[in-house]
Amino acid sequence: MSTGGEFTSTLRSGGGPFGSPAAGAPRVDPDQIPSVVAVREANQLYYNSHVYPTMEKLCPPLAGTDYAAVDQGSSNPKFGRLTLCSVPQSADLLSTSCLPLGLVLNPLARLRDDEEPIPILDFGEVGPPRCSRCRAYINPFMQFAAGGAKLICNMCQYASAVPGDYYSPVDASGRRIDRDQRPELNLGTVDFLVPKQYWKSEPMPMRYLFVVDVSAEAVNKGLPHVSAQAIKRALYGPQSTIPQGAKIAIITYDRSIHFYNLNSNLAQAQMLVVQEVDDPFVPLHDGFFVDPEESRFVIEDLLDRLEVIFEDLKVPEPALGAVLETIFQALQETGGKVFCTISALSTWGPGKLVFRDDPRQYNTEKEKLLFTSDHIFYKALGQKFAEAGIGFDLFVFPSMYCDLATIGSVCELSGGELYYYPNFVPQRDGIRVISEITTAVNREIGYAAQLKVRCSNGLQVASYYGHFYHSRPAADVELGTIDEHKSIVTMFKYDGKLDAKLDAHFQAALLYTSKDGQRRVRCLNFVAGITQQMKEIVKFCDEDALMTVITKEAVQRMVTDQLRDIRAGITEKCTQILASYRKHCANLSSPGQLILPEALKEFSVLTLGLLKTKALRGGNVQSDARVYSLRLLKSMRLEDLAVYLYPRVIALHTLEADEGFPDAETGTIKMPHYVRASAQRFDEGGAYLIDNGQICCLWMHRRANANLVRDLFGEKFTKLEQIDPYVNELPEVPGSTLSQQARNIVSRLANLRGSKAMTIQLARQELDGAEYEVSAMMVEDRNNDAMNYVDYLCHMHKTIQLVNNH
Repeated sequence: MSTGGEFTSTLRSGGGPFGSPAAGAPRVDPDQIPSVVAVREANQLYYNSHVYPTMEKLCPPLAGTDYAAVDQGSSNPKFGRLTLCSVPQSADLLSTSCLPLGLVLNPLARLRDDEEPIPILDFGEVGPPRCSRCRAYINPFMQFAAGGAKLICNMCQYASAVPGDYYSPVDASGRRIDRDQRPELNLGTVDFLVPKQYWKSEPMPMRYLFVVDVSAEAVNKGLPHVSAQAIKRALYGPQSTIPQGAKIAIITYDRSIHFYNLNSNLAQAQMLVVQEVDDPFVPLHDGFFVDPEESRFVIEDLLDRLEVIFEDLKVPEPALGAVLETIFQALQETGGKVFCTISALSTWGPGKLVFRDDPRQYNTEKEKLLFTSDHIFYKALGQKFAEAGIGFDLFVFPSMYCDLATIGSVCELSGGELYYYPNFVPQRDGIRVISEITTAVNREIGYAAQLKVRCSNGLQVASYYGHFYHSRPAADVELGTIDEHKSIVTMFKYDGKLDAKLDAHFQAALLYTSKDGQRRVRCLNFVAGITQQMKEIVKFCDEDALMTVITKEAVQRMVTDQLRDIRAGITEKCTQILASYRKHCANLSSPGQLILPEALKEFSVLTLGLLKTKALRGGNVQSDARVYSLRLLKSMRLEDLAVYLYPRVIALHTLEADEGFPDAETGTIKMPHYVRASAQRFDEGGAYLIDNGQICCLWMHRRANANLVRDLFGEKFTKLEQIDPYVNELPEVPGSTLSQQARNIVSRLANLRGSKAMTIQLARQELDGAEYEVSAMMVEDRNNDAMNYVDYLCHMHKTIQLVNNH
């Protein structure tokens, strides 16, 4: 039950393992403990008919909620969220709460169609007005004094002279008379076009470089064909947003590197081969980067022939290091975005790697070495990419170990992304790869970027987490590229005391070049009240932002600490936060009760979900799989993290007649009630979609009804065994209402996703290996060497009692 803004439950702990109830004690009813599903559904229901006003004293909508926000001067939460919407006045108060103060940023987030687009403002050669002391950009919280001649900074309180061409008289209340015509004085998020002093080099439309592995392993898997189809769709498909003036180039590689002259005057592309990979170079200039429309015939002809060119060569050992060196040579003057595939350990040429995955090191002190780069070559190149404005996305198709810890460091340092396709099967996974490359090419993206975060007097930036290069603590964060699906966390510390009469202000400024070639600063402004009350701090804690900070701090430690210590530290952090709340805000409650604040009701189960991710779970997990999950957690946006920690589960066999069809009022697909993530709640004979934002499994009970199978897959299917195990989508079944409902639900889930494609992976009970993935996503069950939800709550409760009685 919920009482006074808190969840209160009497838990009997002690006696059994992990603090489970002692023999003979009443069991905790799982239906009476906080439900992520119920809270998320209630939040979505509210925002189906309400907008979020950014200056009201409300915590932002839950991550994963589809909502519209109205920018009232503080930025839309899609662009950034503070862990604490009511900031402690002092470091001592923050320390007492055990809560972190951080800002989760997603500067290029995509807005809904019914939200106001970001205005692009041009102040000419002088650039946007800024504070002359701390260099904060003009924003709605700066005040004007001396009749409008002085600008008082909301960050440092310094009064700067207003530039002559920006002067405006003010009214009796100090409000500029032109304020309503000035977006920068009304909106929390704006883009400023910036003059030449903000340029590294002449800004130009994006350059896209596609790099395709054509070594033996890649050819055997059909990767040249899949890659060619992906490039074609990315450039010329209906989703294409390649801007006018952009240029593209194509490279293929095995032990040697193949460049292509794509000049539009040629009848077909000309291949130039560099075999001396120890000293690689780019052998052509004209015809390498070309306009994709002007050279469309030549490009499409090459892509159509790509599979045939290499089908009989099958050269082993891809020389990735040499390719990276040529990429840098090709893009160091202009910056750009690279999309590269690889299928095997890079054991040839510069930066060649050796097989170092050793299961004997798992769960030992040495395991952390498998999560760190083994070759300075790749780390150095990643830094050079970041400084040159080059972003690197890597698509990995391993049959064996590929050392993602080493080669993935280029993605991490350059602001790119790592994609991982173990057990790749073209007929099942090909469409997923094509879709994800298409999304990676066409999403909102900026390059040659730098991030600077400023905050109120009394606070300072302590650290950053994410995919970027940070040369030294005081320097700006450098990003080769940044896109709409990446988040960066900024952590703050106190260097004084905040003024309780003022608000706490935070400003993030992202300097970047848009893909159409404009040099801009995206300015994001956030405001929060200042409090001296513990209850106020917890009441306005943003649970999703808090989980994001805890997650990114944890994975940051994976290269220095043992996994068991990190897992213990996560649980200890959760315990400290809840124990502090109980001690300072609910100390009159019965010791036998677990008290959870309203804002943190799901905190425990989300923490449990974090402990069960491949990055952090116990047991033996192949090191590449851990590293992939680590890098995913380190860079993913807050919305994707929420569903990764606690997946969406939908029962298809119990859909109501109106579910899965457009709602008459909103026009969006009406979704069914979600099922809690526990196999204990699965019906015999049922069919369930389980989606964690990265993969979506269709789990079907071994005794699924023949009519259910027929409705989902077609008249000729009556048994699970008849379904193609490599199916990747729900087929359209004429005359089947359930088929239409299920397909609409899948389409709706696809719209809620980030960078990962929405394909279906079959997980028939006792038939498909993906059933293990489903089991691992059941957060509320005992699995992955971790407790179930009830036991974890009991364990937390017992530990909280020990902490507060100590």
